[in-house]
Amino acid sequence: MEGPVSIYSWPRAILHVDADAFFASCEQALNPHLKGRPVVTGKERGIVAAASYEAKKMGIKRGMRIFEVKKICPDAIILPSDYETYSLFSLRLFEILRRYSPDVEEYSIDEAFVDLTGLRRPNNCSYESIAMAIQDAIRRELDISVSIGLSITKVIAKIASRYRKPGGITAIPGTEIHLYLDKIPVEDIWGIGPNTAALLRKFGIRTALEFARKDESFVNRHLSKPYREVWHELNGRCIFPVNREKKNTYHTISKAKTFTPPSNEHDFLIAQLTKNLENACIKARRHGLLAKGIIVFLRTQDFKDTGIEMRLNHPSAYPSELFEFIIKGFGEIFNPSSLYRQTGVILTGLIPAEKVQYSLFDDVRRVEKMERVYDVVDKLSKRFGKHTIFLSPSLLANIWPQHTGDRGDHSFRKSNLFRGENGRQRIGLPLLQIRV
Repeated sequence: MEGPVSIYSWPRAILHVDADAFFASCEQALNPHLKGRPVVTGKERGIVAAASYEAKKMGIKRGMRIFEVKKICPDAIILPSDYETYSLFSLRLFEILRRYSPDVEEYSIDEAFVDLTGLRRPNNCSYESIAMAIQDAIRRELDISVSIGLSITKVIAKIASRYRKPGGITAIPGTEIHLYLDKIPVEDIWGIGPNTAALLRKFGIRTALEFARKDESFVNRHLSKPYREVWHELNGRCIFPVNREKKNTYHTISKAKTFTPPSNEHDFLIAQLTKNLENACIKARRHGLLAKGIIVFLRTQDFKDTGIEMRLNHPSAYPSELFEFIIKGFGEIFNPSSLYRQTGVILTGLIPAEKVQYSLFDDVRRVEKMERVYDVVDKLSKRFGKHTIFLSPSLLANIWPQHTGDRGDHSFRKSNLFRGENGRQRIGLPLLQIRV
């Protein structure tokens, strides 16, 4: 039986679940012969997207160039990223968490917060035991490892999940918060950026505990609201609720694609940018949003970015209307003597479509016609696959491979289709395929 627990120890119980080396772990789960070996994903981009813990022990880090990986660890297994499969693992992960609590916040593809408050009695066990059951279910069903932090606020739970990576569980009850915060540098607090950390260090604050112990008048005088809320959370006051609603509001939507070999060919780069635009607009329309501005950027082979921001004539999420801004922006930033490895588009100033008010000078009838056209486009894409219909300037990006040479390798899932699947449509069952 569970012993008596002080209400001050667990006035709330918040889990932070963090998958360990998620992309690489998914590859190892699908390929048992990769377990225990240094696995790296990101071959198609030439940059490490994720590294298994075996690879990390060799000094391989996220963002490292693939050619550097080969020098450090010639035995590393370098794979193209399979984001479709990783997303399906993520969905399964969140489904498992919802068996234990309805309050699950999908923080990222491989992270979640879970509110367990009040669930000890129905489960007849401690919060730590529930965390262990969750970890065991994920390992058993998905064959991946997760690290779990348990505490009374989201900020402290996030801190706790880092304590015993990989595969650990760390519980920090309210009465023991000070024992853990004393070991955390202020720059490692979730929500504290480098500039705020530098400011706090100017006042002699170097650890999370020193920050938490500052009086409220100091915090109110020197810090803005987001950082004051972090201070409250470090002191055990639950300010950030676990939000079970899926994210459907965005301030910006960004879409970028890397390609190899690098190029300075005008039509090819325009095609890439146009496809970026179409992808960004698809997401905006899915969430019922329109953009008031757009950013176009190019990244050179030596990772230097050049971009331009433009304000739209009226809010829109229709590529046919926004294409002229792609041409205009590209003309301003394109340098024919440079080789580019990535293009990108960012939709800015997003607002709900139903809140848009058109002026007397706007062609409302034209806007309504555009809405009907793209309503049909979206329905066809849903039925036959993404980019079933696309703007002609994006043709090269749709018919040419994104990567050629050894970076052009497709993930196993895309190279081994089930009957009836095609390049645009695949069923969500990555685990049915047995690899040998």
